[in-house]
Amino acid sequence: MPSTIKSTLLFAASAAAKIHYAGIDESGGEFGVYSPTATNGTGLPGRFGVDYAFLNASTVPIWVEQNRINTFRVAFLLERMCPLAYGLGARFNETYFAEYNAAITAITNEGAYAILDPHNYMRYNDPSQQPATGSVIGDKTDPSAATTKQFEEFWHELASRYVFNPYVIFEIMNEPHDMSTELLLQNDQAAIDGIRSAGALQMILAPGNGYTGGHSWNQSTCPTCAPSSEYMYMLRDPIKNTAIDIHEYLDVDFSGQHQNCTQPFPSNLAFLTSWLKEYQLKAFITEFGGDNNTGCDNLLIQAIDYLDANEEYIGWTAWAAGPLWGTSSPCCNSGVNLGSLEPGSKAQDGSPGLYYTVWLKVLEKLVPTGLSRFGISSIYGGFA
Repeated sequence: MPSTIKSTLLFAASAAAKIHYAGIDESGGEFGVYSPTATNGTGLPGRFGVDYAFLNASTVPIWVEQNRINTFRVAFLLERMCPLAYGLGARFNETYFAEYNAAITAITNEGAYAILDPHNYMRYNDPSQQPATGSVIGDKTDPSAATTKQFEEFWHELASRYVFNPYVIFEIMNEPHDMSTELLLQNDQAAIDGIRSAGALQMILAPGNGYTGGHSWNQSTCPTCAPSSEYMYMLRDPIKNTAIDIHEYLDVDFSGQHQNCTQPFPSNLAFLTSWLKEYQLKAFITEFGGDNNTGCDNLLIQAIDYLDANEEYIGWTAWAAGPLWGTSSPCCNSGVNLGSLEPGSKAQDGSPGLYYTVWLKVLEKLVPTGLSRFGISSIYGGFA
């Protein structure tokens, strides 16, 4: 690792804690595999630009220069990156990786940070009805499951390809759920070990169980699930550049599927915030969102104000933009097609989509000034 990157990370460690990263989730690289009959292999490998796409590169300058964000979270699918014929590990579909890398490069060349998001729920081998299908990685009772060692090998390989790109952030996994929290800890740790053994010093985001919900951090989220709070503090990063990855929606069941916002951040994240403080950890909210109504507007403002007021939180990305949403809504719509956070988005009735009615109306005003604009990704931010 070049000495300049090491020096940047050391400098960042002395910076005051605040929101350093703010931006958007780009969803689409995981599209095109759903099967109503749970037929495994549906949409694999898929057609780039038809079944799946990562982002519209032309929108990156809009987001960075006009909307003032500095972070994009970009989803991909493990079964496309590591085809079933290969198995999970260090052998990639190089065509899919090149397509993904083009999206990441478009972001980082603009001076923004890119979160690499394997959108697989800590499962591999059957994405046909995610999040329900697929074998839990590391489950020794399932002979078809990929192993924790294979997961480490995957992350070692992916991280090795981005060692010299300081603008990358490694998100271990999107929304693990309904699995042993002890096994989740082992998988998270294996990913950290794989990334660091590749020589990568960039920030890592580690999820908890129960779809990594902040409101349920101290709760058992399935019959055999211990609370995330009982295990995730045990994670060890030799350079202490790992934050906890949190998803937190504002609707009644925290799913992001309803138009009404009823769940406030201050009360629902109170335990998590105390837990982070106790263990001297940081958190990054990589998914949240709300609909285009007054109730959601108020709770979105309250949510960002809460993150701003608590030094344990270093960043947020809103769900979601992406080139394939059309008039569909990725969040908080109760089945109504209201469009997405993609610039230019329109609702089914032709009215402005959520980019205009949620992002420009509410969220853009909450993007902090002084976001990190260069320097290696770090829980302490780079140079402002």
